[in-house]
Amino acid sequence: MNDFRVRSKVWLEFRGQPFLGDGRYRLLSAVEQTGSINAAAKKLGMSYRKAWSQLNAMDEHAPFPLFEKRTGGKGGGATHLTQAALDLLQNFEKLRESVNANADFHFEEIFQP
Repeated sequence: MNDFRVRSKVWLEFRGQPFLGDGRYRLLSAVEQTGSINAAAKKLGMSYRKAWSQLNAMDEHAPFPLFEKRTGGKGGGATHLTQAALDLLQNFEKLRESVNANADFHFEEIFQP
Protein backbone atom coordinates (compact mmCIF):
# COMPACT_ATOMS: atom_id res chain seq x y z
CA MET A 1 0.00 0.00 0.00
CA ASN A 2 2.97 2.36 0.35
CA ASP A 3 3.05 2.86 -3.43
CA PHE A 4 -0.48 4.24 -3.60
CA ARG A 5 -1.08 7.99 -3.68
CA VAL A 6 -4.31 9.92 -3.82
CA ARG A 7 -4.74 12.57 -6.53
CA SER A 8 -7.58 14.95 -7.13
CA LYS A 9 -8.47 17.73 -9.52
CA VAL A 10 -10.37 20.81 -8.58
CA TRP A 11 -11.95 23.24 -11.00
CA LEU A 12 -14.56 25.93 -10.85
CA GLU A 13 -17.58 26.11 -13.09
CA PHE A 14 -19.55 29.24 -13.77
CA ARG A 15 -23.14 28.83 -14.96
CA GLY A 16 -22.50 25.18 -15.74
CA GLN A 17 -19.37 25.77 -17.82
CA PRO A 18 -15.75 25.04 -16.85
CA PHE A 19 -14.17 28.31 -15.80
CA LEU A 20 -10.97 27.83 -13.81
CA GLY A 21 -8.78 24.77 -13.41
CA ASP A 22 -5.08 24.06 -13.12
CA GLY A 23 -4.21 25.04 -16.70
CA ARG A 24 -6.03 28.36 -16.67
CA TYR A 25 -4.71 29.02 -13.17
CA ARG A 26 -1.14 28.65 -14.48
CA LEU A 27 -1.95 30.81 -17.49
CA LEU A 28 -3.48 33.62 -15.44
CA SER A 29 -0.57 33.49 -13.00
CA ALA A 30 1.91 33.69 -15.88
CA VAL A 31 0.08 36.70 -17.35
CA GLU A 32 0.33 38.47 -14.01
CA GLN A 33 4.01 37.57 -13.63
CA THR A 34 5.05 38.56 -17.14
CA GLY A 35 2.60 41.39 -17.87
CA SER A 36 1.95 39.92 -21.29
CA ILE A 37 -0.23 37.23 -22.83
CA ASN A 38 2.48 36.49 -25.40
CA ALA A 39 5.21 36.15 -22.75
CA ALA A 40 2.91 34.02 -20.58
CA ALA A 41 2.21 31.69 -23.52
CA LYS A 42 5.93 31.35 -24.25
CA LYS A 43 6.68 30.70 -20.58
CA LEU A 44 4.14 27.86 -20.56
CA GLY A 45 5.16 26.47 -23.95
CA MET A 46 1.84 27.16 -25.64
CA SER A 47 0.88 29.16 -28.69
CA TYR A 48 -0.27 32.74 -28.31
CA ARG A 49 -3.48 31.83 -30.13
CA LYS A 50 -4.34 29.07 -27.63
CA ALA A 51 -3.52 31.30 -24.64
CA TRP A 52 -5.53 34.20 -26.04
CA SER A 53 -8.46 31.91 -26.85
CA GLN A 54 -8.60 30.51 -23.30
CA LEU A 55 -8.25 33.94 -21.69
CA ASN A 56 -10.82 35.48 -24.02
CA ALA A 57 -13.33 32.71 -23.22
CA MET A 58 -12.80 33.28 -19.51
CA ASP A 59 -13.08 37.03 -19.84
CA GLU A 60 -16.33 36.77 -21.80
CA HIS A 61 -17.97 34.56 -19.18
CA ALA A 62 -16.48 36.00 -15.99
CA PRO A 63 -18.84 37.73 -13.56
CA PHE A 64 -16.23 40.52 -13.20
CA PRO A 65 -13.40 41.98 -15.30
CA LEU A 66 -10.29 39.81 -15.26
CA PHE A 67 -7.76 42.06 -16.98
CA GLU A 68 -6.39 45.56 -16.97
CA LYS A 69 -4.86 46.19 -20.39
CA ARG A 70 -2.62 48.93 -21.65
CA THR A 71 -2.33 49.06 -25.41
CA GLY A 72 1.04 49.27 -27.12
CA GLY A 73 2.79 52.40 -28.10
CA LYS A 74 5.97 54.09 -26.99
CA GLY A 75 6.18 52.14 -23.72
CA GLY A 76 4.64 48.98 -25.13
CA GLY A 77 1.48 47.23 -24.04
CA ALA A 78 0.83 45.32 -20.86
CA THR A 79 -1.79 43.04 -19.39
CA HIS A 80 -2.30 42.53 -15.68
CA LEU A 81 -5.01 40.91 -13.61
CA THR A 82 -7.63 42.95 -11.80
CA GLN A 83 -7.80 42.73 -8.02
CA ALA A 84 -10.90 40.53 -8.39
CA ALA A 85 -8.95 38.10 -10.61
CA LEU A 86 -6.03 38.07 -8.15
CA ASP A 87 -8.46 37.32 -5.33
CA LEU A 88 -9.97 34.52 -7.44
CA LEU A 89 -6.53 32.94 -7.93
CA GLN A 90 -5.71 33.23 -4.24
CA ASN A 91 -9.02 31.67 -3.21
CA PHE A 92 -8.70 28.92 -5.81
CA GLU A 93 -5.26 28.04 -4.44
CA LYS A 94 -6.66 27.90 -0.89
CA LEU A 95 -9.48 25.64 -2.09
CA ARG A 96 -7.04 23.31 -3.89
CA GLU A 97 -4.83 23.08 -0.83
CA SER A 98 -7.81 22.33 1.40
CA VAL A 99 -9.22 19.67 -0.93
CA ASN A 100 -5.81 18.01 -1.26
CA ALA A 101 -5.22 18.09 2.52
CA ASN A 102 -8.62 16.49 3.10
CA ALA A 103 -8.00 13.89 0.41
CA ASP A 104 -4.63 13.05 1.99
CA PHE A 105 -6.23 12.77 5.43
CA HIS A 106 -8.97 10.46 4.25
CA PHE A 107 -6.54 8.42 2.18
CA GLU A 108 -4.37 7.80 5.24
CA GLU A 109 -7.45 7.01 7.31
CA ILE A 110 -8.83 4.50 4.80
CA PHE A 111 -5.75 2.96 3.18
CA GLN A 112 -3.22 3.15 6.02
CA PRO A 113 -5.08 2.01 9.14
